[in-house]
Amino acid sequence: MDNLTIVLLLIVVCGMIMAMVWGWAHAIHNASVVDIFWSYNFPVIGILLLLMAGGNHIRKYLICSMVIIAGIRLGTHLLIRVSAHMDTEDGRYQQLRKEWAPHADKKFFWFFQFQGLSNVLLSIPFIISALNNKTALGAAEYTGIVLWIISVSGETIADRQLHIFKNKNKGLVCNTGLWRYSRHPNYFFEWMMWVSYSVFALGSPYGYLGITSPLIILYLLLRVTGIPATEEQSLRSKGEAYKAYQRSTSAFFPWFPAR
Repeated sequence: MDNLTIVLLLIVVCGMIMAMVWGWAHAIHNASVVDIFWSYNFPVIGILLLLMAGGNHIRKYLICSMVIIAGIRLGTHLLIRVSAHMDTEDGRYQQLRKEWAPHADKKFFWFFQFQGLSNVLLSIPFIISALNNKTALGAAEYTGIVLWIISVSGETIADRQLHIFKNKNKGLVCNTGLWRYSRHPNYFFEWMMWVSYSVFALGSPYGYLGITSPLIILYLLLRVTGIPATEEQSLRSKGEAYKAYQRSTSAFFPWFPAR
């Protein structure tokens, strides 16, 4: 199967999945489920690349395994979180629903489709690596694996710390563990994971194109659907307590001083 056909198939599959997810979201009036399947789409892409890409088997299995493991971990974490309040839409999507009224459902459909397209666009490092026929692994790939282990471990720890805190301290601001140093350590390690994929891809021809993924993720986290939407919702729900937390911590990078 040629490379263009593989990419087009990934776009079609992710679009179909998101269309079905939109139908479910429309039925239950809860767009929060898009987050779950945005994460699960990456394991789908990883599996399809395993089956279709013609690159070196060791490299292909390594990058696809990384993608599948990370996507299942995050998707399952979000599934548990969203399932706990399936009858209540996340505040970020409630706000979008208000802003997009009276055509919210139609706009959500295209929003979901954009999420599916973003899955494929962000998969550039996986695709490049999975198509590489070169036999020997290089320093870039080993470095990418180490960075991936650190980032997935860090994100898992951050998610677990927040989950435990919320269960014991309803309505309060989590400021313990990694959350003492960054307001969004989960986002930081998520971004670092995409850096690891782009570093891994540097061991393949045209691997430099993989840098687009962490750049896109960083822009989305800092300017669009990540930190801005999360902080707006936290300010609406926690008010002055969250303002104080903002003053005492870094917004994103753990080693940056508070603003």
